[in-house]
Amino acid sequence: MKKVKFIYNPFSGEGIIVKNLDIIINKYQTKGFTIIPFRISNEQNLKEAFFDIDNSYHHILVAGGDGTINQIINLIKHNNIDIPLALLPAGTANDFAKYIGMSSNIEESCNKILSGKVKKIDLGKANDKYFINVFSFGLFTDISQKTPTQLKNNLGKLAYYLNGIKELPSFRKLDIKVISDEFFYEGNALIFFTFNGRTAGNINISYKSEINDGLLDIIIVKGDNIRSTILSLLEFLRSEHLEKPKDIIHFKSSDFIVEYSDFKLNSDIDGEIGPISPIHVTCVKNGLKIIY
Repeated sequence: MKKVKFIYNPFSGEGIIVKNLDIIINKYQTKGFTIIPFRISNEQNLKEAFFDIDNSYHHILVAGGDGTINQIINLIKHNNIDIPLALLPAGTANDFAKYIGMSSNIEESCNKILSGKVKKIDLGKANDKYFINVFSFGLFTDISQKTPTQLKNNLGKLAYYLNGIKELPSFRKLDIKVISDEFFYEGNALIFFTFNGRTAGNINISYKSEINDGLLDIIIVKGDNIRSTILSLLEFLRSEHLEKPKDIIHFKSSDFIVEYSDFKLNSDIDGEIGPISPIHVTCVKNGLKIIY
């Protein structure tokens, strides 16, 4: 039987994976796979999940949220592991898993993986950290960290908008500089995004992004004044903000440097803490094998 390393977070998504363990194992065994599980916990270093991985494994199955997926992708890349990844969405937002069409129904997602094909997709890299979905800093990162998980679960993307509008009057804009072959910008930024995927907090922010074009999508909300910023946020709700941008800059690049004024401010990478300024961001074309 073919081996699959199954790395799962039992705490993600109110324990949805634990409730579906038998379904997952049954689906895989029926298709001729042997599941080798690794349970994520505070007592064991996640690195231990990779000690026995070699070419005898068909793929790595990950069940968790965006942060769990990010940690595992970084371990895969830093350990030069070249076997495919498959994703079972089990977190709060599950932005990238949803982008590639994975259902919140675990049985449906298993079926999709087991009938899917191995494809190569791009990855982003900020200094020495990889991201599959989004690298960001500014207001959105701040409100994402401040918004309670329960509120995110109950209200979804509306929770981000409510908290974002509440924080607008007090949030200090950043002075940033972006340098790339395609674009140069020096000025204000309220929110800065770099997308490989399309959504953050289930908000369809970068709907023109592709995961196999060798480019990242950069979106800057300048925040020149509160009125224009609120209008921009309303355009986000209607997915119109990239069509006739007023307070927004959008461009694509495979390699750029970004600097911001608050040198103690952490960036965010797929829900995990990212590097601080200055940050060299690149697109790693075909950087990951994934099944979907």
